[in-house]
Amino acid sequence: MEKPIIRVRKLKSHAALPEYGSAGAAGADLRACIEEERAIGPGETVMIPTGLALEIPPGYVGLVCARSGLSTKRGLAPANKVGVIDSDYRGEVFVPLHNHSGEEQAIAAGERIAQLLIVPVLACAFVESANLDETQRSEGGFGSTGRL
Repeated sequence: MEKPIIRVRKLKSHAALPEYGSAGAAGADLRACIEEERAIGPGETVMIPTGLALEIPPGYVGLVCARSGLSTKRGLAPANKVGVIDSDYRGEVFVPLHNHSGEEQAIAAGERIAQLLIVPVLACAFVESANLDETQRSEGGFGSTGRL
């Protein structure tokens, strides 16, 4: 399978291209493109620049997801949970990091702050309908299928 090409423009000379941490990694690491350490207080959200603009091909989307270690060990995760980078967006990619911990956390220059997944996406046609096909689940939601 041929890999899609993602063209990346560095907006700052010290910006780092996204990198996969291992051969089997689904997400490529995004790094903080900042001059000096940035503090994030408890309950605070700070927009962290990556210094990058991406050219995501039509039919794909960039998903900006939390890094598991950063979120579980330090309480830092994207405020929007999963950021969406549309294929027609050409501006700088920022990560709105939110501090869920009770302590101030610091982000260092060049630190890995999120992971980027490039995923195929379908554009759908939405058509109004008075009726929808019935299913076994029907309108059940929010735990209706059970806990285990």
